Amino acid sequence: METVALVLGAILTVACVVFVARPLLRSDGDEERAAAPGEDERLRLLEARDRALAALKELEFDHRTGKVSDADYRALVGPLRREAAEALRALGHEERVEREEDPVDVHR
Repeated sequence: METVALVLGAILTVACVVFVARPLLRSDGDEERAAAPGEDERLRLLEARDRALAALKELEFDHRTGKVSDADYRALVGPLRREAAEALRALGHEERVEREEDPVDVHR
């Protein structure tokens, strides 16, 4: 009886490990890439936006705490704002293109 319980426990453990590790065992996501062309560009733009906004937030914090002088803040904030704006503008353009390609948009 004890042996049967150990075998069932081992089988259950292996099944759980395989189920949890399944996403890691898949290929490079070729199926997902084929389903969403242009997703790489969108992810690149999202990352650029997030980096620029995080840098702006950190700069603002450093300026408020006195680590960055007013002159340095003014010199650094402009390029960061432009970078964030460019990423947001490109993301907006991507969304408009997607809406034009898909006339039936269930999200709106």
